[in-house]
Amino acid sequence: MTEIAVNFLELIEQKQWKALREEIIQLEPYLIAEVIEELSEDDDVIVFRLLPRDLAKSTFQHLNHDKQEQIIKGLAQNVNKISSLLNDLDPDDRTAFFEELPGQITLRLIQLLTPEERNVATKLLGFPRDSIGRLMTPEYVAIKPRYTVAEALDHIRHYGRNSETLNVIYIVDDDWKLVDDIRIRDIILATPEQKIADLMDQRFEALNAFDDQEDAIQIFRNQDRVALPVIDNDGLLLGIVTFDDVMDVAEEESTEDFHKFGAFQDAIDNPVKAKISILYKNRVFWLTALVFMNIFSGWAIESFEITIQQVAGLLLFLPLIIASGGNAGSQTATLMIRSIAIGDVVAKDWLRLFGKEFLVSLLLGLTMALGVSIIASIRAPQIIVVVASTMVLTVVAGSLIGLLLPFIFTKLKIDPAAASAPLITSIADITGVLIYFSIATHYFGI
Repeated sequence: MTEIAVNFLELIEQKQWKALREEIIQLEPYLIAEVIEELSEDDDVIVFRLLPRDLAKSTFQHLNHDKQEQIIKGLAQNVNKISSLLNDLDPDDRTAFFEELPGQITLRLIQLLTPEERNVATKLLGFPRDSIGRLMTPEYVAIKPRYTVAEALDHIRHYGRNSETLNVIYIVDDDWKLVDDIRIRDIILATPEQKIADLMDQRFEALNAFDDQEDAIQIFRNQDRVALPVIDNDGLLLGIVTFDDVMDVAEEESTEDFHKFGAFQDAIDNPVKAKISILYKNRVFWLTALVFMNIFSGWAIESFEITIQQVAGLLLFLPLIIASGGNAGSQTATLMIRSIAIGDVVAKDWLRLFGKEFLVSLLLGLTMALGVSIIASIRAPQIIVVVASTMVLTVVAGSLIGLLLPFIFTKLKIDPAAASAPLITSIADITGVLIYFSIATHYFGI
């Protein structure tokens, strides 16, 4: 436990509420959140109750979902406190919190919102899960093309206080359709009499509220913007999505893909806090499936029993051979999955990449064959040709398997991250065993 948390506990035990509050308000919201994460269920609520309204809002946004839900339950006896907190939260953060709760609890909490905030919350929650609409916030500033610069600045001063960002101002027509966006810098530098229409270039990028959140990640990567407008199918401006919200999603997607590639059923946020049953459930499916798949490796070895009996030295290099193919495949798959995810590689690139990967893996295989030949010359000189040729073919085969599986999964509309490392390794193992003993059987004339 950190020194700050220990100090807070001492003040709680001594019931020094005034001193505790004075200590708290000196800290940044993220630090307060870190301390609250360390405290017990009763103590965390005590600390949160002492936070001023604005600080409570900022701190709540830094807490993980489990702790947020725990705080809400702890505040249940103080309806006014919960109501103030939920109404003060940014709509996008509130939506992210609501959608993780059971439906009945969400509906009960929505009733604590003001009519205006309730309309915003229900509208955001109406968009499909993982859609851009779930990320957006309606807190932006929009102006009309007919405004003068002076009128626009007055409008921004009046309505911009609660805007998520003022770096970009959005321009809409009388039907609230988005017609352009403009940087605040351009407005400030223009003369007061100029019309906003004169500053427009009608070149803007917008997100569709019903598109997948991963589309927003890709567009933000390609655009140097702090925020992007969100429209519906008719072009109406609904809200904006900010860079920080998109980066949070990108981090979650990366974590999810990392877990999938490690053959987890679902992402695990914190293994320290996760229940044993959850850890078991998320790992047992793939491990069990791979056990049955690896039976083929045993079958392949058994089918070459005579070869093994006559050339016992082959077993010495078996683990090294099959591990090299699996490692090469995992390396290639990691590179491909990342490239597909960020849009650097598309499905039609597979043939060109196949040729390039073949040459690269051939060079890698030859290099590794040289190393294993040196070892074989000392331990089992009679099988140098077998282990060297097998090493080349196994590394090439493993690499090509690692390359093709993500493309195949993408073609089948399956997340390419599901082409997990253990799956690739198992396929490469079976392939390596068949190549190794087939070459040995042919070479020794068995």
